[in-house]
Parts: sequence; structure tokens; C-alpha cells
Amino acid sequence: MATESATAEQLDTPSQVRSAVRAFIDEHWDTSLSLKDWLGRLADSGWAVPQWPAQWYGKGLTNDLAAEAYDEFKKIGAVGPPPGLSRMLAAPTIISHGTDEQRTAYIRRILVGEDAWCQLFSEPGAGSDLASLQTKAELDGDEYVVNGQKVWTSGAMGSDVGMLIARTDPDAVKHAGITYFAIEMNQPGIEVRPLRQITGEAHFAEVFLTDARVSADNIIGGLNNGWNVARTTLANERVGLGGGGSLGFPLSAPGGRRSAQLLEQSVGEFIDNQKRQASGGRVPAMMMVRNGEALAKLAKSMGRDQDPSVRQGIARVHALTSVNRWNTLRARAAVEAGGRPGPEASLGKLMVSRITRLSRDVGMEIAGPAGMLAGEDGPLNGALALQFLGAPAPSIYGGSDEVQHNIIGERVLGLPREPDASKDVPFRSLRTGTQAQ
Repeated sequence: MATESATAEQLDTPSQVRSAVRAFIDEHWDTSLSLKDWLGRLADSGWAVPQWPAQWYGKGLTNDLAAEAYDEFKKIGAVGPPPGLSRMLAAPTIISHGTDEQRTAYIRRILVGEDAWCQLFSEPGAGSDLASLQTKAELDGDEYVVNGQKVWTSGAMGSDVGMLIARTDPDAVKHAGITYFAIEMNQPGIEVRPLRQITGEAHFAEVFLTDARVSADNIIGGLNNGWNVARTTLANERVGLGGGGSLGFPLSAPGGRRSAQLLEQSVGEFIDNQKRQASGGRVPAMMMVRNGEALAKLAKSMGRDQDPSVRQGIARVHALTSVNRWNTLRARAAVEAGGRPGPEASLGKLMVSRITRLSRDVGMEIAGPAGMLAGEDGPLNGALALQFLGAPAPSIYGGSDEVQHNIIGERVLGLPREPDASKDVPFRSLRTGTQAQ
């Protein structure tokens, strides 16, 4: 697909990149534009995600050069494409494994906020052992009929399309009979039920698929090749969850068909609303106090910044966060080179679990009894109490710590794989999930 982003430009040095971005801003940046129009210009220019391939709405830049571009956009407080699973997982997977028709159909819609995606992977009986999934997809003409249950699906309540892995060949071994689909979420055969967390929030859902339908044209990466495609999604998920100061715009637009009305507001109106919310609202706990700078500010505000124990804890958080950021850049470098993130993605995911728990402990040490207070009565508008409750989560979602240890042991340390008696057994013959009953 030929787009403006694929036109020849000399973008080999930081000065060339910055000059090109400034030229784009001078010509196109207008806060009276609707968000939808601005995001369209951004996507078609290739500057929305400049580290993506030039032929698919990027510029083909390295991370270092992309950072130069984002820095220019930050100077004017520009709004970027919607964040989340759509851009972090779905788009890179489609770029790697989709057909040109699928890339054309989906990627621009993600960047301009027209579609929000969710990840239909885990099941009640298939979490860490994801390949044991039982959701089945059976061919009916030119469509597949899908039946099963998914769980711990982030953002399913507001999603338009699902990254679905389902079993299409029960006579194959468990890893070989899986297919990856892009399934429309807004249909009668799909029911989404929010799951309430210990924090009182509901970011996850369980999803029931009952005779849901998906076109055979929506298979990503080929029939029964879903496990290979899913590994790309999972690896990108670990890179994203590994944190380390992700590249991006200072502000991100909303996304999804439910946000269509929000995308009609002007860029200026959206920026003003975001500023008001930032000054008076509550920042998500995991983002607020999971770094040394935030903890240092908290310590100073509570008169604990000269306590040797507190200072040592903050220094440990800062050191681990810095090392993890550098490691995450290595993982992203593998992606930009056209490969799949390696085991460094698992190292980053594992490190985030550790940093989150350590930040929780240091934050509560700083706050003392006040750390138990929620809402506006608590430190950081209650964010510290929320982090205390939510800190165990990173050790579980996106692949548990135990799974990451296995990956690192096998692919970094060269340890033998964990024995799997079911490796060569057709899935239909396995006693797993409801098949064990």
C-alpha cells in the first residue's frame, strides 16, 4: 500500500528527523481540527508511530531516531494515536503476520481511533498453559462458528475487535491445532461480563462466545498457525509490560467506536480537558508511584527524605527502573529490526513485577499509617493505597513470574525444557479442562 508515509525522505540523522517533524507540524498542526482529522493526518504521514515500517504507516526509524521525533511533538503538546492493546499488540501482530488486505483493513483504523481491540487468549482452564485452550472454531461455509469462554480480558467492555485464538483442529497436538482470528465483538454470540478487582475497579472481563461467527478471511497468519502468531502477540505484550519509558506522544487520543463522539471534539478542547483532569483527578496508581522520582517527591512531601532507610529504598527503585529501561530498549530494537522480541522481553516483564512490589513497600514505609487511607484522604489522592492492593497483579497478568522464569531458564541459561508428557498427544485425547471430567 502506497501512503504518504512511504515517500522517500532523508531521515538518517537526528537533525533530519527533527527538521522533517517541524515541517509537518508547521503545515498540519491546528488545534481547531477535530481529533479524528488530526489523527488521520498523523497516520497518513507516518509520524503516528515512526518506528513502524514505512509502507504501513511508519517511517522505518530506529528507536533513537523515533525518540527525536516524539520530542518535537512533545514541545507542542501534540496528541497521538490511542494507546493500549490495539497499538501495542494487535497492530504489530498484523504487520508481522497479516495479509496486505488485513493490514489495509485494520492498521489505519487503529491509529485513527476507529477500532479498539482486546485479547481473547486466557481461559478458566488455560492460563499459564495457554495451549490447552478449549474454545473451538468450526468451519461453516466461509465462516467459523466459535464456542467457548475467555477470562481476564483487558478492556473487553469497550472493544470492537478481539484477537482470538481458538482450536480449529482437535486431532492435532495442542500447539498445532490453534488458529488466530480477528473477531467482531459487537455481535449477538458474544457476552462480556466485567470482573471486579480488589481495588474496586473492573479493568478485566470474562467473555462468553456462543455460536459467535467470524469470517475465514479474518484468519491472521494462516489456518492452524495460531500458536506462532500468538507468540508474537505475547512477546510484544511483555515488551509493553516491561515498561522502561515507552516512546510516544505526551497525550493520547481515545479509541474505539464508543469514542466516536469524543473524536469529533477539537484537538484544543481535548487538550484542555486533559489538563483539567490531570490537575484535579487521580492518576492511575501503577503509573504514579512505580519510579524513584515519584517516591522521592512523596518522601519530601512527608518529611521522610532524609531517612537513610527510605533513601536506600528509593535508590534501589531508581536503579532497577533505569536498568529495566535499557533492557526494554534492547527488546524494542529486536522488533524494529523485523524480528520477534527475544527473552529480554521476559526479563523486562519479570523486572516490572519486582519494581512494582518494591515501590509498594518503599511507598508504604514512607507513608506509614497514612498509607492505609484511600481516596482523597490518602497520600497522592489514594494512589498509594491502590498500588498496595494492585501490586500483586503484574506477577500474574501477561504471563506469570513462573512462566517468565521458565522462558529465561530455557532461552538464556540453556536449561532443558520442562518435561511435557502431552507434547505428542492429539489434543482430543488430553485430559485437560472439561475434557478431564
